[in-house]
Amino acid sequence: MGLAAAAAAAVRPCRRRLLSSASAAASKTGAGTATPLFPRLPHPHHPPYGRRLPFLVSAASQSPASQTGPDAPPTHTTGPVPSDPRAAVSGNLPFFDRVLFPGSFPIETPPAKEDEDTAASAAAQADEAVAPAPPVREETETEREAWRLLRRAVVSYCGEPVGTVAAEDPECTETLNYDQVFIRDFVPSALAFLMRGETEIVRNFLLHTLQLQSWEKTVDCYSPGQGLMPASFKIRTVPLDENNEGFEEVLDPDFGEAAIGRVAPVDSGLWWIILLRAYCKITGDYDLLERVDVQTGIQLILSLCLSDGFDMFPTLLVTDGSCMIDRRMGIHGHPLEIQALFYSALRCSREMLVVNDGSKNLIRAVNNRLSALSFHIREYYWVDMKKINEIYRYKTEEYSHDATNKFNIYPEQIPSWLVDWIPEKGGYLIGNLQPAHMDFRFFSLGNLWAIASSLTTPRQAEGILSLIEEKWDDLVANMPLKICYPAMEDDEWRIITGSDPKNTPWSYHNGGSWPTLLWQFTLACIKMGRPELARRAVALAEERLSDDKWPEYYDTRSGRFIGKQSRSYQTWTIAGFLTSKMLLENPELASILTCDEDLELLEGCACCLSKKRARCSRRAAKSHAA
Repeated sequence: MGLAAAAAAAVRPCRRRLLSSASAAASKTGAGTATPLFPRLPHPHHPPYGRRLPFLVSAASQSPASQTGPDAPPTHTTGPVPSDPRAAVSGNLPFFDRVLFPGSFPIETPPAKEDEDTAASAAAQADEAVAPAPPVREETETEREAWRLLRRAVVSYCGEPVGTVAAEDPECTETLNYDQVFIRDFVPSALAFLMRGETEIVRNFLLHTLQLQSWEKTVDCYSPGQGLMPASFKIRTVPLDENNEGFEEVLDPDFGEAAIGRVAPVDSGLWWIILLRAYCKITGDYDLLERVDVQTGIQLILSLCLSDGFDMFPTLLVTDGSCMIDRRMGIHGHPLEIQALFYSALRCSREMLVVNDGSKNLIRAVNNRLSALSFHIREYYWVDMKKINEIYRYKTEEYSHDATNKFNIYPEQIPSWLVDWIPEKGGYLIGNLQPAHMDFRFFSLGNLWAIASSLTTPRQAEGILSLIEEKWDDLVANMPLKICYPAMEDDEWRIITGSDPKNTPWSYHNGGSWPTLLWQFTLACIKMGRPELARRAVALAEERLSDDKWPEYYDTRSGRFIGKQSRSYQTWTIAGFLTSKMLLENPELASILTCDEDLELLEGCACCLSKKRARCSRRAAKSHAA
């Protein structure tokens, strides 16, 4: 099967892609109309890895002990559940009340049929005893415009919403691939819809992209490997026969064969797993999670990522251009962005996989990789003033197991900009690590997602946010957030990027500012109890985004100029802003995306530091988490 044949085989017609069997009926009846707002936890088939949402636990503990009648909630032996979805968020998340239950917000109680004097005195006492409810915040004009634009970007397949296009610029005649639905780009849109209570589009997206996944094992290097998720898909209308008497819609996926550089997307499957967990946590639609095709899809992604190879590191070995930075930028090898997403996807999968004879070995492999990956990133990717001074004094050509300079890093690799840039307090995870090579650039997405997934230690997470605050003018400036810092210039830019005219210094991926990173910055700040940093960044963005027509990225060292090739009305710029605002308004919802520290992973870490390659001790593991 060649390239053209593989692409043609991946096209699925609408008539063959309608949801079938009991799952389709459930989506039309039960799941579509009475989906609970929060999950039933813990999952009956899951090992005890799941985390109860904190506000769900508090609400459940205060719920009535028992109820009767046709409207009584189902009972479970796994623990108390709230009697009403609104009970889980009563007083904490009025946003859900007014969106999902507009007919009952605010609730007005009719006056009792009593004597007028008695009723008046009771009302006066109630007014004195009960404090007035805080007023509901009204959306700003910028938020209302953002919602209008986000809904305009929604695309439908067979009459159902399935995603959002990358950009919807009515003034642009050259669409390129911006009219496609990208898995990576849709994530902030999906989160915005989920937090607004509009879950149908996310469910449809998850199922349709799952059916586009490559399930056939091939030997042709030009065909997608088994388990690979497409980078994007496009909805096309094709004739049913040669006479063009009838038409049908088909989903046409792109596995990288049409992308610049023809690079397969490594991060699409990782994002899909992360979004699946968020969807299940906020909706409680575990019937979808238990479907055979969904469980198979998760396992295929994991098997592809965990497959054996020649690499000796626990990190994923990938080529340049396989992630958000989809052009040649010198990130081939083990880029931090992929490792952070990989770690998060492994954590999410461990919660969602149904334990049976077919998945036990995979779960064991996931646990082993999580342990090794967390130790590897925390130990070897982290730099601060102390670590850089240690590298500055490295000895080279060390051949023993006890070598300090394990990757034969030459001190001359420390760039001159870093010597004066690194603050006394704080640090960050470097962009890449390979034998005799450390990429000291600061990559925002990898560092922020490492915080959200607890790939870093709590101390390291605090250090990253401290560095961003200290270097605010470099990393945020006039528009959050630099995709990487610093930019490559002069000969370095010509050699590494191949003189890429789009990745010129301080533009696009080479030091450009990307507003879509705002929601991930907000997520990291909320997790670490620093929401004031996120509010400061959101306020900066809100001042400009609407006036600048919601551009894809900004140029110059301080992010003052709209990107020279930036698309207007970029969907993930719009969705990232909305998601940030909604997370700040309801910080409890950050838990659908974040993971807590798990010391059990560190206690089982095969770090290979000693000659016998013994496992890390309990004390050593906990010391890395400090």
